[in-house]
Amino acid sequence: MASHFFSFILAILGFFNQEPPPKSNPNKPNIILIFADDMAFGDLGSYGAKGWKTPNLDQLAADGVRFTQFYVPHAVCTASRAALLTGTYANRLELYGALDHTAKHGLNPEETTIAEMLKANGYQTGMVGKWHLGHHAEFLPARQGFDSYFGLPYSNDMWPNHPESKNYYPPLPLIEGEKAIAYLEDQQELTSWYTYKSLEFIEKNQENPFFLYLAHSMPHVPLYSSDKFRGKSEQGAYGDMMMEIDWSVGEIRKKLKELGLEENTLIIFTSDNGPWLSYGGHAGLQAGLREGKGTSWEGGIRVPAIFAWPGKIPAGKVQDQAAMTIDVLPTLAKITGSKLPELKIDGSDIWPLVMGEKVTLKPYFAYYNTNELQAVIYGKWKLVFPHTYRTIPPGTEMRNDGIPVKYVNVKLEKAQLFDLGKDSGETTDVAAQNPEILAQLYGFADQARADMGDALTGKVGTGNRKAGRISQE
Repeated sequence: MASHFFSFILAILGFFNQEPPPKSNPNKPNIILIFADDMAFGDLGSYGAKGWKTPNLDQLAADGVRFTQFYVPHAVCTASRAALLTGTYANRLELYGALDHTAKHGLNPEETTIAEMLKANGYQTGMVGKWHLGHHAEFLPARQGFDSYFGLPYSNDMWPNHPESKNYYPPLPLIEGEKAIAYLEDQQELTSWYTYKSLEFIEKNQENPFFLYLAHSMPHVPLYSSDKFRGKSEQGAYGDMMMEIDWSVGEIRKKLKELGLEENTLIIFTSDNGPWLSYGGHAGLQAGLREGKGTSWEGGIRVPAIFAWPGKIPAGKVQDQAAMTIDVLPTLAKITGSKLPELKIDGSDIWPLVMGEKVTLKPYFAYYNTNELQAVIYGKWKLVFPHTYRTIPPGTEMRNDGIPVKYVNVKLEKAQLFDLGKDSGETTDVAAQNPEILAQLYGFADQARADMGDALTGKVGTGNRKAGRISQE
């Protein structure tokens, strides 16, 4: 491990010695997009967390707008990240589930990412953290619009120490650019490394408009904290990790203030899906929502989301209207004056929502597995279609040691309609009392099926595109 650490230090020194990029238009806002992994809706103090404190993220919420009905379209790693970075449902892009080291495909280079969109508009672009959109060179961040990259190619549990898949995964590579500079034997410094690399990127590009995408590997299991946070929360390992991510956000805001960039920087903080409930005490807080990661129930797809930009976004706002990560790309296009992708995207500009206004409702879709349309969300209404989902059997004794319990599969036999304004826990089917709403949501679903298909009903869409495949095939 010593040689790996030495290589890591050399890589950091090399990062500092790079020539600064040419100056660009300083009037364009800097963008920092922070994406946590498996962070649940109730994991922040501003969303009701108990057992640990998140003062920096709570202050971020107090300084901007906090969404209470913000979604990801897919409650799983790869698909959720593809949707965020392209503004497009990942099933349209032929990306499902969570890619591992055996995958021979990834995000098609023909797709336009947020980084590519902003780079074309004079932005310096950097990514730090978990990529998970293809680990082969042709799919890595440097080929998808990022000037620099430091992080893991896929999830941090895809390594030889996986509790259920011994000897399946190879050593976990830490990548700089397109080369592995180390193979991790533990991860206790990973969040700190991500933070320091982010600070370096900000300092290096302070004279230019920049886009930083910081995709934390945690609080996805396995949970690791550095010495400065280990054992510091009341809850244990998960709380320690939440406090370290909160520290990371504080360090970034401190750096922006130090460099005089605070009032020209938009920070967006959200998560890729809800908690991995089978890990018990090593998973986050559902806050009354049903189920978690890997399902299209609210606990799987509803996530915390904060937008803050001092002097631009009104402070202390709470937005209860629905929005989704597919809306981030077109919103950034609007505020930066960037050109939208040529290929069709599914998101729309939600800047009015960020500013605390109300807008005309639109339907959002939750897809899972291989192109299964499992739910439609329209404002406070949610229609869930018959499908099989995973759950933890009642009475299961949960653990707090990083070892998961077993899920069982359950079949939802008939479609159910929920009024999320009154029933965010999705306990009461109100379809019989709301036939007009039910018909409207079925109509939205028919449109989505015609466009993107639906494996549950056997529909084949006309608007789907292909994932990228490695060139050797």
